[in-house]
Order: sequence, then C-alpha cells, then structure tokens
Amino acid sequence: MSFQIGIVGLPNVGKSSLFQVLTKKQVDTSNYPFATIDPNVGVVAVPDERLDVLTKMEHSAKTIATTIEFVDIAGLVKNAHKGEGLGNKFLANIREVDAIAEVVRAFEDDNVIHVAGKVDPASDTATIDIELAMADLSTVEKRVDALSKQKKAGLNKQQELELGLMEKIQAHLADGKPVRDFAMTDDDKLLIKSYNLLTSKPLLYILNVSEAQVATANPETYGLPVDRTVVIAVKVEQELAGLSAEDTTAYLKELGLSASGLDRLIQAAYRALGLITFLTTGADETRAWTTTIGTPAPKAAAVIHTDFEKHFIRAEIVSYADLVAAGSWEATKASGKLRIEGKTYIVQDGDVVFFRVNV
Repeated sequence: MSFQIGIVGLPNVGKSSLFQVLTKKQVDTSNYPFATIDPNVGVVAVPDERLDVLTKMEHSAKTIATTIEFVDIAGLVKNAHKGEGLGNKFLANIREVDAIAEVVRAFEDDNVIHVAGKVDPASDTATIDIELAMADLSTVEKRVDALSKQKKAGLNKQQELELGLMEKIQAHLADGKPVRDFAMTDDDKLLIKSYNLLTSKPLLYILNVSEAQVATANPETYGLPVDRTVVIAVKVEQELAGLSAEDTTAYLKELGLSASGLDRLIQAAYRALGLITFLTTGADETRAWTTTIGTPAPKAAAVIHTDFEKHFIRAEIVSYADLVAAGSWEATKASGKLRIEGKTYIVQDGDVVFFRVNV
C-alpha cells in the first residue's frame, strides 16, 4: 500500500532543496513491492522507534520500516490554472497524489530572489490556494454544465444527486473555500471521487525558516494553522544529512529541537493521511505495515499479502506496550495479554499482530 505526498510551492521557496534532502533518506526499495521509481519520487522510511526495540527483543535478522512517497512537483506560478508556467501539467501532477505539502518561505536571503519580490508567507499561501481553487472550480463548472444540458433529456437518480452536489460545491469554491471544508457524507465523497479535486486533498504546510528561527518560529505569526504546519530550516536539514547519528543528536540539542525537521514532516504527512502502523515481529524480521484508521483485521492482513484477506481465520494481537512489558511473545500468552480477534476487529496503531490464515 503506497501513499504519495506532493511537495508544492512557488519558485525559490526551498521546495526542490527539501526534496533533495528527503531523497538522501530514500530507502532501499529491494525490500518493498515497488516498480521502478520515477526520479521525482522519493520513497522514505517512516521513523518508528518501536522497530528497534522489537528487533532487539526478538533478535530479528531484518528490520523493515513502513514507507511513504514524496513527489517533487514543479513550481507553481500565479495563473497556473490559466496555463501560466507549466500550467495544466503542474495541476495534473497534483491530482495524482494523496495529500499536498505546501512549502512556504519565511527565510530572508538576498541571494535567493523571491518570485514576488519580497518574502510574504501569507501572500504566497493565498496565491497557491487561489490557483488550486480556480482549477477545481473549472472542473466543477464543466461537470455542472454537462449535467445541466443532459437534464433536458433526463437524468438518472445518481446524476441528479451529483448535479445537486456539484452545484453546492461550485458555490462553495466560488466563495474561495476549499472542498475539504465542505461537509459531505461518505456517499457524497464517492460521487465526486473520480474528479480528484485538488482542494479536497489533505493539506500540510512546511514553513521554511532560517537556522536562527527554527526553534522558535510560530506558524500563527505567518497565518498558518499550528496543527497542520511543520517548521523546517532546509539549510539545517542539508547540514544534518552529512552528520553521524551522534553528531545529529548533538546538533539538534544545540538548536533546541527534539527531532529533525524531516522526521517531523514524515510523521505529520502520515497523520494527515489518516494512517496507522501495525507491526509484525519474529526471528526472520521485525516490520512495520501501513493501513488506514478504521481498517478491519482481514483488510489489514491483505496489506501483507492479498490472499490473506480471503483466507483469514483470526488475528493474534498484543499491544506494543504490553509486549515490551512482558518481554516476549510467549510471555504475553502467559500473562493473558495476547488477544484472539476475528473479522470485525479494527486494527489499532501499535498492534503487534500474527495473522492466522488458511493457506
């Protein structure tokens, strides 16, 4: 199961530099079921300290983290929805990703020209918001027009529902509001899913600051939501990429940071997509697997192998905390912490699982 985060931003905000640092963290894809990865896609490991603990506990031969993909999307310019810059190509690339990470420049540097002539994070985010909304509005308007013309000849029930929904979304977008803020039922979401509306995707902000700002910068100062903003100094991340683990820890401590910006970004992207991690462990390997919040056990088993869902019998589950406290898988059985769960069980983040299947 692969999820993609598209990195977007105006020119000269640090977007490509950030992506270059991310690709230095790219995992060896030989352990993963991926085809050839395009040059503008970086497959990176999701940081998870639990893996090292379980690997040592079970003396696993291999440790494999779960991954997430970042896509470097060409810089956006004003009026991209009208074809300016790379225009439609840029917008088409965003349609293919699962979520958007928007790089916003807050650092000052006379050697790096800002496309608008001055550093203004609020203006930059407004520009991108407008471009994405206008692209969506164009898509919605075309569909509304097509359905309205077809209405004369008659619409089926689903088309009538779609037209009513699209007209409401059209008005919402015309007010300058993103589709992600439009209240919809699950049925509504299915009706418009095929249009891949840009402003319906989860959105993260990456506030690119200077080294002096990185420990104290407040996203609200720049008009950005704290819960959806990761503060990063890309120059710091470039320096960290060349340091040993020990020196990295020391440098982060000196800056007043508990984790690198990249690790915080990867974890924030994971949360933005509504993802959780479940774990498997044993002598052969300790491994993290990705699924979405609310996934029942058989579908989680299918992440490991598609046949597992069809042949699912039960899941033997212990929470990570209980397993570590017990000291071993066998000890959890003796303590009564190991649970047997059926097809209706909803897998939780941190579940350590052994799936029983009939194969």
